Amino acid sequence: NGCFVDSVIHVDVKDYYGKTLKTRSDLKSNACLAPAQPIPAFVLKALKKIHPEVTSKYYGCGLVVPECLEGCKLLDLGSGSGRDCYMLSQLVGEKGHVTGIDMTEDQLEVARKYVDHHTQEFGYEKPNVDFVQGYIEALKEAGLQENSFDIIISNCVVNLSPDKRKVLSDAYRVLKDGGELYFSDVYSSRKLSDEIKNHKVLWGECLGGALWWGDLVRLAQEVGFSPPRLVTANVITVDNMELEAILGDYQFVSATYRLFKVPKISNKASLVIYNGNITGFGESLEFDAQYTFKVDEVVEVDGEVASILSHSRFAEEFTFQPPGVPAGCGVKKPKVCANTRTIAPNVS
Repeated sequence: NGCFVDSVIHVDVKDYYGKTLKTRSDLKSNACLAPAQPIPAFVLKALKKIHPEVTSKYYGCGLVVPECLEGCKLLDLGSGSGRDCYMLSQLVGEKGHVTGIDMTEDQLEVARKYVDHHTQEFGYEKPNVDFVQGYIEALKEAGLQENSFDIIISNCVVNLSPDKRKVLSDAYRVLKDGGELYFSDVYSSRKLSDEIKNHKVLWGECLGGALWWGDLVRLAQEVGFSPPRLVTANVITVDNMELEAILGDYQFVSATYRLFKVPKISNKASLVIYNGNITGFGESLEFDAQYTFKVDEVVEVDGEVASILSHSRFAEEFTFQPPGVPAGCGVKKPKVCANTRTIAPNVS
């Protein structure tokens, strides 16, 4: 792994996920379990084809299935037993590819064990999944090339890293222009105390390393991403009296954000029409907590979203009305609520 050295946190996390946890039922809180939204039928179908051992050793706090995946090259940060990789392997199709990176040998062993099984199960001629041992803060050292992925996903793993800035900057580096980091993670209502940060079980349970959501917004933009777009957020109930006593009045949410590697935004609002051609989203596309696009409906989007849609893989899925064309009466403006207009999950 080049010059990257294990920190104490890396050793503790490897131990927790490699040795302490044998199955999902060993988790001491529900932070790394709760999916943030209902699972679409086409995703459920894909999940049913995954080997039971892979599923039983999987720990995640949300569902990370961005839209418009066919033929894409994906990277899963902290891929664990490989559940998300095998699910997404079906959604990108045989011409797409999914790479999982994880630092825990025990988890990688489970994931690699079933590559051939899933290749046959999905009816593919050759595998479209591979697994790399390495650190999510050191993608270059793990052999991952610059500008090589269309989408990066991560499910409840970034909080386990001691260096979130490096995770985001490395993700930005390996994404292609127009690429997206779409990830679910745990966030706190305010900055955490040292007592909580240094608690081994709380860190392993995805709470001790949780970012204050405001720090995510700052760090993401500092490394070059567009401002994070909140997709979903669910309040986490810890349901463990011992841990709750240590946590006091801190609140946590499991939230999914999408960050894009696109040119800096203009302030010009734009009129867009969703064409309805994305698999699984024939009638409407719930892009984030603020914007849902119904087929053939003209929607006014702000400059930030206009830049994302026009410079990413979504460009072919929308018709963009030229500036200066009168909008007429049929334009839908999104409802702007206090808790969705901002990029803050509604926790505090």
